[in-house]
Amino acid sequence: MTPSYCGNILHVNLTTGEIKYEHPQDDFYRKYIGGSAMGVYYILQETPPHTNALSPENTLTFFVSPTTGLAISGQSRINVNARSPLTDAIGDSQAGGFFPAGLKFAGFDGLVIKGASIKPVYLLLENGKAEIKDANHLWGKLTGEAEAILKKEIGDEKIEVAQIGPAGEELVRFAAIMNMHNRANGRTGMGAVMGSKKLKAIVVRGKSKVEPVDRATLLKMNKDGVAGMETIADMKGIAKNGTADVVGYQNSIGSLPTRSYNEGQFEGFESLSGDKMTETILKRRDTCFGCVVHCKRVVETEYKGEKVDPTYGGPEYETIGTFGSFCGINNLSAVALAHQICDAWGMDTISGGATISFAMECYSKGLITKEQTDGIELTYGDADAMLAMLKNIAARKGFGRLLGEGSARAAKVIGKGSEKLLVTCKGQELPAHMPQSKKSMAVIYAVNPFGADHQSAEMDPMYEEGGAQIYFDRLAKIGLNQVQKPSSMNNEKVRFAYLTEVFYSALDTFTLCQFVWGPSWQMYGPDETVALIKAATGWDFSVEEFMQVGERRLNLMRAFNAREGFERKDDTLPVKFAKPLQGTGPSAGVAIDFKELEHYKDTYYQLAGWDGMTGNPTANKLAGLGLDWINV
Repeated sequence: MTPSYCGNILHVNLTTGEIKYEHPQDDFYRKYIGGSAMGVYYILQETPPHTNALSPENTLTFFVSPTTGLAISGQSRINVNARSPLTDAIGDSQAGGFFPAGLKFAGFDGLVIKGASIKPVYLLLENGKAEIKDANHLWGKLTGEAEAILKKEIGDEKIEVAQIGPAGEELVRFAAIMNMHNRANGRTGMGAVMGSKKLKAIVVRGKSKVEPVDRATLLKMNKDGVAGMETIADMKGIAKNGTADVVGYQNSIGSLPTRSYNEGQFEGFESLSGDKMTETILKRRDTCFGCVVHCKRVVETEYKGEKVDPTYGGPEYETIGTFGSFCGINNLSAVALAHQICDAWGMDTISGGATISFAMECYSKGLITKEQTDGIELTYGDADAMLAMLKNIAARKGFGRLLGEGSARAAKVIGKGSEKLLVTCKGQELPAHMPQSKKSMAVIYAVNPFGADHQSAEMDPMYEEGGAQIYFDRLAKIGLNQVQKPSSMNNEKVRFAYLTEVFYSALDTFTLCQFVWGPSWQMYGPDETVALIKAATGWDFSVEEFMQVGERRLNLMRAFNAREGFERKDDTLPVKFAKPLQGTGPSAGVAIDFKELEHYKDTYYQLAGWDGMTGNPTANKLAGLGLDWINV
């Protein structure tokens, strides 16, 4: 067995209480690696077709990889997968923190969870063994409260806890799974799946060692990475100001979604910037296990007498975008409080903020009334209204119950043409990077298996004139050597989108942080990523095999969607994107050409080796990736 694996996968049936331990062979690990590739393998095997996402039959998986727990930056990540209750497509979610490494130290490469308990339970994983424990006393508790209770109950402050909050218990369709009660497996509603199983938490502790095959190489890479941080501007920015460092840049290129994606620039952006956070409410910089970057923000402030507790961390760029500019709000303390509410109750901040901004647009157009919204005047710029509605969503109270279904399902109830105001792909709310400015993202948002995602491919500026030479040198390693004009869109940009999507897909299989490992601006590039895998596993590995790993994950996900009836028509963008953006700045007046999008989808499907009519993997493509056991 490769020493950086535990060789132990936990299978739990919460209906029957059965616990099994699987010890796969080396060839299984070499093929599926970990992360969401391994997770979706089990989902395809064990979830019956057309299973309701909130039924006991929906299989929920947690997987790390051979690099998790090593003494190097950017490795403590975990992927959670199941059928999504938000999109009904495959669900995928990644998170960092200390829990991923903790799962490995507890003696597990992953978990496969089926069934549903009658009463609330939690799993205790320790030294390669698991136990199902009663969680009645934890049900209904906020994430910070529940974690404190578990640490006292178990008598160990060093346990790591992945849990749902009350929003997951109430099946909010964009509920998240929280670890350290401030690191989120957000997006796609994996917290609601966990809640449907009455699984409150997973607790891990143990002292299993994760040893690389080549420790000397790992030590050298650590030293080189720390030194290199000073030479890469993007890394210095993310270390100093966190992901909020990009607020000003996003605004300058017209890619800061404003008032529900109707504009690309926000007049109040400076009040939300990373510099402003650092100067005013930042208490300290936090990090994930073994990482020197320290990009996680910890803030302390208050909004109208309501305190923002540092224990819940602080807002990322996406949170600032969705609760800030999306809603026309420029109060950083109000945004920080919205972030805390999401972490404490366990909700995805992107869908939470975007759903409220959608409701604000409906309100502004008279499609919903004050009577419907429980007396809350949902007007752009009103932070009090935003926070009141967010609390109602978390508690599934009043109009918040409907919004807790996500904006796409809410629009079906509201009617009156509200569907034309949606900013969703496959039913999932879009993040805060605009395809009107970053042109290749239009294709990625449309085709991504689990809905629009800003971390499923590299962004256009990295492959455009004016970028740093290190970007271009690294992208050439994966076959991209035709640097493009700024704001251009053509078939080469589609190739850039596809190949970097494959690279990012492999990162999510090896559960590596995209802020540390990547194809262009990160601390480590493609060559170093492969060197890490060789050092960890001892495998004879290459960039080409790394890319094939990424292809396999994408095809597994796409095959799941095909089985559930998804096809080319589902690979589309919000209809409102055909309308020119309002406001001023570089993206004002810009609209998505949907005829061009269809052409670029043809190019994408050809590159992927998928059927152009359906947009799904062909039998030959699956066979070439060793996936001929999948019927399409």
